[in-house]
Amino acid sequence: MNVRAAAANVLFQVVDKGHSLSHALPAAQKTIRPRDHALLQEICYGALRYLPRLESIANELMENSLKGKKRVFHHLILVGIYQLGFMRIPSHAAVGETVEATNTLRGPSLSGLINAVLRNYLRSQEELDAFSVSHNAGKYSHPSWILKMLQESYPEQWETMIEANNSKAPMWLRVNRQHHTRDEYLELLKNEDIEFTTHPEAADAIKLAAPFDVMKLPGFEKGWVSVQDAAAQLAVDYLKPQEGELILDCCAAPGGKTAHILEHTTDTEVVAIDADAKRLDRVYDNLDRLQLRADVLCGDARYPEEWWQGEQFDRILLDAPCSATGVIRRHPDIKWLRRATDIDALAELQSEIMDAMWKQLKPGGTMVYATCSVDPKENALQVSAFLDRTASAELIDSDRAAPGRQILPGEEDMDGFYYAVLKKSQA
Repeated sequence: MNVRAAAANVLFQVVDKGHSLSHALPAAQKTIRPRDHALLQEICYGALRYLPRLESIANELMENSLKGKKRVFHHLILVGIYQLGFMRIPSHAAVGETVEATNTLRGPSLSGLINAVLRNYLRSQEELDAFSVSHNAGKYSHPSWILKMLQESYPEQWETMIEANNSKAPMWLRVNRQHHTRDEYLELLKNEDIEFTTHPEAADAIKLAAPFDVMKLPGFEKGWVSVQDAAAQLAVDYLKPQEGELILDCCAAPGGKTAHILEHTTDTEVVAIDADAKRLDRVYDNLDRLQLRADVLCGDARYPEEWWQGEQFDRILLDAPCSATGVIRRHPDIKWLRRATDIDALAELQSEIMDAMWKQLKPGGTMVYATCSVDPKENALQVSAFLDRTASAELIDSDRAAPGRQILPGEEDMDGFYYAVLKKSQA
């Protein structure tokens, strides 16, 4: 398939149909040549990152919007505008290939319209680009509800957070210490002339200077290294797994944190549970590649009696379902798929899971509550409410007035993440 046609289909699936980019993009990649995968990803990620700007320009250039069966061609126009405005593709190639995509999409009668729209954009690009950022939606490329939440919650940092959200995420690696120390793996990267930096806090984390084919990383297929953001890697530091313990990774898919716990121990029983059976396939895949073993269960964390009849756990990592507003730079579709009304529903779900999991924790045990959100309703306020209603819970390593640690997007070039450590009293 023509790459631009594939990109238009992905945008249509995400923006109009509400499908996630992580689902739509891999499906589209199967329809094009492998050598075009990176181009397709760049167009899709970029167009979703700057969607309001592209929409604003397209609306100025078209008298009537394309609707119904023609809707995918509207997204094809956005694909064309993104290439011309943000990529280094020669304009004649960007226009030509985008117009050619109308044949793949079975709409050759629209080729003239699309050609005219894109050439009109080129003629008035400076004025149209300026107009596209003259309003908040285009200037910040965030929906109004997220923008408002960031401004109210982070009055001094929100602009930096917006900038981080609209940037490309770096590629972080996690070294499997069952095979190498981080320093040993750094030498392997040096031998391959792969540039990197390390993280001052996450002891297993390495940031690559540029994205790299994982299959060409030293020992990737042998499980020597995995791809995982440094902020997510900090989960093991807060959990502090010990040998011989029974540990639960709750809401574990795709399994990165499960694997990291196992990489830090040799005699620990880890149970990984998630409500989504399909996503658990990725847990199995990750464990197989890393040659690690966990008890993987499918179940709803709110009802542990349905999937667990064993002892209480020494430690629980509760990586709660959340809005994922801390990982927008990795998943720009979050901005357009999430709604303000989702937050209250997620907060209620998180509360129910926390209460259920607390009953599964041994007296004296530790629970780490984590999200990849930056919304206080899901994080500090959630933990405060839990502490208020749970007499046996003690907050560890943070102030009750501002419980937990909120990592902001871009901080140490990490994703946005939240952690709170809770200890259960012996009584």
